[in-house]
Amino acid sequence: MGYEVAYDERISSLKDTNPVLELAIRTRQTATRKPLGQILLDMGLVSSDNLLLALEAQSRQVGYLGDILIARNLISEDQLTAALARQYQTSYFTQSQPLPDPVLIDRLGLQRCLQLQCLPWQRAGDVTVIASARPAQFEQHRGELEALFGPLAMVIIGEACLHNALLKTRRNRMKLWAETCVAEAESCRKLHSRWFGNVLCLCAASLVALAVIDPLRVMMALTFLASFFLLINSILKIAAAFAIHRYRPKFVPPPTAANQFVRHRKPVVSILVPLHNEPKVVRRLINRLSRLTWPRELLDILIVVEEHDHATRAALATCELPRWMRVIAVPDAPLKTKPRALNYAMLFARGTIIGVYDAEDAPEPAQIHKVVACFQSGPPNLACVQGVLDFYNSRENWLSRCFAIEYATWFRVILPGMQRLGLAVPLGGTTLFFRRDILEALGGWDAHNVTEDADLGIRLARHGYYTQLLDTVTLEEANCRPIPWIKQRSRWLKGYAVTWLVHMRAPRQLWRQLGPRQFFGVQVLFLGTLVQFMLAPLLWSFWLMLIGLGHPLQAQFGSAVMIGFVTVFLLSEAVTISVGLMALRSRAHRHLRPWLPALHGYFPLAVLAVYKALYELIVAPFYWDKTAHSDHEAACDSLQMARSTS
Repeated sequence: MGYEVAYDERISSLKDTNPVLELAIRTRQTATRKPLGQILLDMGLVSSDNLLLALEAQSRQVGYLGDILIARNLISEDQLTAALARQYQTSYFTQSQPLPDPVLIDRLGLQRCLQLQCLPWQRAGDVTVIASARPAQFEQHRGELEALFGPLAMVIIGEACLHNALLKTRRNRMKLWAETCVAEAESCRKLHSRWFGNVLCLCAASLVALAVIDPLRVMMALTFLASFFLLINSILKIAAAFAIHRYRPKFVPPPTAANQFVRHRKPVVSILVPLHNEPKVVRRLINRLSRLTWPRELLDILIVVEEHDHATRAALATCELPRWMRVIAVPDAPLKTKPRALNYAMLFARGTIIGVYDAEDAPEPAQIHKVVACFQSGPPNLACVQGVLDFYNSRENWLSRCFAIEYATWFRVILPGMQRLGLAVPLGGTTLFFRRDILEALGGWDAHNVTEDADLGIRLARHGYYTQLLDTVTLEEANCRPIPWIKQRSRWLKGYAVTWLVHMRAPRQLWRQLGPRQFFGVQVLFLGTLVQFMLAPLLWSFWLMLIGLGHPLQAQFGSAVMIGFVTVFLLSEAVTISVGLMALRSRAHRHLRPWLPALHGYFPLAVLAVYKALYELIVAPFYWDKTAHSDHEAACDSLQMARSTS
């Protein structure tokens, strides 16, 4: 409407205007347009058979015809841009155009520009020229854009060209957004201060001073605390195991006739795969992701690398990536964390579902089909689907076997049990899938938290959203050397401490948002885990009584209390073994059962890790101790083949 009213005034203001812009401004809107497929046929870019196949695929999918043709290598992006310009009877931009006006971009907002795939480019008189990579989407939101800018003229632009123009004009703002998109009240970025470190040092010094002044009383108090959390943790494991045992899948009614077509149209799924100093994994990662059976035109894989990670970028440059896979270079900044890279890459994602894989992951080929079906049949507040993680090198040595037992217990018993008990679920770092609108509403990942996954799981619960554990497996590499294992575990435990501190800054608000049950679960999971590992040596002292050597606190507590402590200790050992046996009941995990007693030598490594984590919490709370990956590709491929044929 605004276009027609201002048309005459526009024509009079075109003196000295860029010819490309002039053509766009002179274009009158028409009620009918020639179909894009017919234009592509007229241009000789596609055959009628290929076009019919693409149109048939489009009828079953939530996507654009041009994307289908590009994904199938039938046309290029430049050819699509030219065809869209002919369809909308306007001009199109190339890389040689002058850069857009950043003031106009800021008026619409970075995120909104990328959501609509359009950039307010330039003012010509009273007309604002909008460069759009999705002209159909532009027409749907014309009213919103006219309310901001007044009379509009549209020019077509390729998606890559649009992204390049935005990076050249608003790169620093995009970097800042990736670091600060989570609300400050729910972020840990304020913890990076001298005041915070001084407080932690003061607490540690006070505890040491009390231990020197009255060691017996301090030891008694800490033993009570450790035994209490050990008991609560054991009860949680038992409850989770019973919840798994008694669980029966609920009947999901089929969609009604009115929404059946919409619910079953396949959406675009974007997968973010962050890499950092990992050139060796590039080729096998591409091969593994290529095994996914989701339609290529609906698959949008973003390989996310740091701008200055020259080794990984060089390895990627030697690979011929398919059309549905692209590289996102994250601008350099002092803060280099996985969640920051994920936030930045999410700006460029096309999908309505956002997934995350790690560099060494080997997902089930049909995994995305299961994820999409879960979202389509789930409740409106289903925000996240978490897959099961397993290891393809579990037979490497005793450490990898124990790690595999721990993962099996966590992903096959504890997390599903917590979900079915109605507790908040801390997420794993990979095989995660989110509804994009919910993820963006929460601000994405906390760029400063080194366990951004667990933190995001709690934030989802705080805002009333639901996480579903899904029986689909992704294989990854177990850390099978002690020093790298300790480094990785110290990062996880430091992140647990940071997450607990962040969410307990306002405990009353957390109680109101989560409710008593989930609030209690957060305390047991985060605080309880930290306390158990920190005070584990006190718990191990009960072995002295079991072998007949007595206990240093036996005189202070008395025999009855000590028997109670030992009972709790033995109960926890029995629960650990029993839950482990339950988690290893599948044929793929039975070979690990004889290694359950080896956990007694495995968990002490976590004690070393927790003290390293506490030290880093004081001196470097945001330091990301990167996990290096070695080459176990043969083990991965053989295990995947064995599982697919079983």
